[in-house]
Amino acid sequence: MDSVDIEVLRTAEGWRKSGQRVALGTIVRTWGSAPRPIGAMVAIRGDGQIVGSVSGGCVEDDLVDKIKTRAVAASKPELVVYGITNAEATRWGLPCGGTLEIVIEPLDQKSGIEELLKRIGAQQLVKRRLDMDSGRATLEPGRWQDVLEFDGRILSAVHGPRWRLVLIGAGQLTRYLTEMARMLDYHVVVVDPREEYAAGWDLPGVPIDRGMPDDIVRELNLDGHSALVALTHDPKLDDLALMEALKSAAFYVGAIGSKKNNDARRERLKEFDVSAEEIARLRGPVGLYIGSKTPPEIALAILAEMTAVRHGVSEPSWAAKPERRFDPSACEVKTPT
Repeated sequence: MDSVDIEVLRTAEGWRKSGQRVALGTIVRTWGSAPRPIGAMVAIRGDGQIVGSVSGGCVEDDLVDKIKTRAVAASKPELVVYGITNAEATRWGLPCGGTLEIVIEPLDQKSGIEELLKRIGAQQLVKRRLDMDSGRATLEPGRWQDVLEFDGRILSAVHGPRWRLVLIGAGQLTRYLTEMARMLDYHVVVVDPREEYAAGWDLPGVPIDRGMPDDIVRELNLDGHSALVALTHDPKLDDLALMEALKSAAFYVGAIGSKKNNDARRERLKEFDVSAEEIARLRGPVGLYIGSKTPPEIALAILAEMTAVRHGVSEPSWAAKPERRFDPSACEVKTPT
């Protein structure tokens, strides 16, 4: 669930609590070239104010009219379908053959949005089950492999962070990475056993784990929805985490540092129980090459590369990492707290 949809939920609940009539729309099925993915949401107020999108503007005007006139979802959830035929798809401005099925539900106390937002805010993955007959929603813990399901009677949707990012080290760069990653649907885990760094870590909602990196990584059981980036510049900590992460199913494993330092790291990893194929998965220097110098720019480069890997996009030629000497200005400098 991305930050846009969380904002839709927040806005919708704020409207409801202020006494406004609100309907929430969720895409449950698409065919053809649908503009928005399954799970995308829109909230529409009784007076026509809208937040979010289910079609990039193609059907929103019609949905607003339906909500304002109470033509749909006046008292309980309903299914609305757009673009069954090519002619209808053209009428609604959908791509050729595109079809959308959207569940529209009127929000009230039994919708459970307030509690859902509390759990999302606590970085929990939550499954929300909506009964189409009663309009009542129930919440239960979600799983990483859960997906949206709709059988005509029950809509099960997963909310909260769908991806995990493990950061080794709690310095300045970690703060920027954490804040950016949370906007991109990541549950962030920060690991740093060093007292001097742990004492200065105070980012709300993101606790620091003081255990040894290799132990924590094993306990986390990294899967295909997980990424790890080592940021301490301390081989005793970074290498321990990388040894475990490279043997896991994590979709992305990276390490900060120059090419020279990462080449040396690869040589060290050969001395442990890490195969050549596993070592080849290491992305170091980490991040797309965009000339990054400052910690925020480096964080941006790392998350850009992670996003490309998530979506199966090959590294563009302009982002290829050049052969260059170590630049100390790109290193993180610890500031006293």
